[in-house]
Amino acid sequence: MATVLTFAQQKGGSGKTTLCAHLAVELAARGHRVGLLDSDPQGSLGRWFMTRFEREGGLKGDLTFSTASAWGVGYEVSKQKDALDFILIDTPPKIDADLRPALKVSDLIVVPVTASQVDLWATEGVLEMAAREGKRPLAVLNRARSGTNLTVAVKGALSGLEADAADAVIANRVAYAEALGAGLGVAEMGGAKAAAAEMAALADEILRRLDP
Repeated sequence: MATVLTFAQQKGGSGKTTLCAHLAVELAARGHRVGLLDSDPQGSLGRWFMTRFEREGGLKGDLTFSTASAWGVGYEVSKQKDALDFILIDTPPKIDADLRPALKVSDLIVVPVTASQVDLWATEGVLEMAAREGKRPLAVLNRARSGTNLTVAVKGALSGLEADAADAVIANRVAYAEALGAGLGVAEMGGAKAAAAEMAALADEILRRLDP
């Protein structure tokens, strides 16, 4: 039975698709059967997956991909749950009733937060919706700049939200975007050791949280 992770954030550009894709590759590299479900009409996750598909000359069995409308998420998850270990859902950058089906089927909601006050404000809407579904999300500081006052302040503020703040912090590294553009995860890209280590640490933390 698959564990469902939903990546949600009201503000665009927070890194939902980036975390979703790189974590999927990391989990697949550990031998898990991973399905990606894109409910964002923008389709960035799908473009990454097709770049990967064409790069490999076809599917190699590590990842599968499907799309669904916001209200079709529950049905799509139910079809795949028995065949996979993990299903990762990428959602649109908005908070309305359309997000509720993805939150409802989630075992864990991952909320990326960049180091800005605007992102913190935007996060409140996601957390309120998650709370109504009885879920406590994991807030992940993303695109952080090491040692800056703003990064320190935002990381401290995360602990005051209705969410758990991840210990793992994802830095603002070019490697994440470069890997996505090539249809890869940072775990597969040479010269991206620091980024790969960050993603591995986040995966470790998520797995511990799911299986305490």
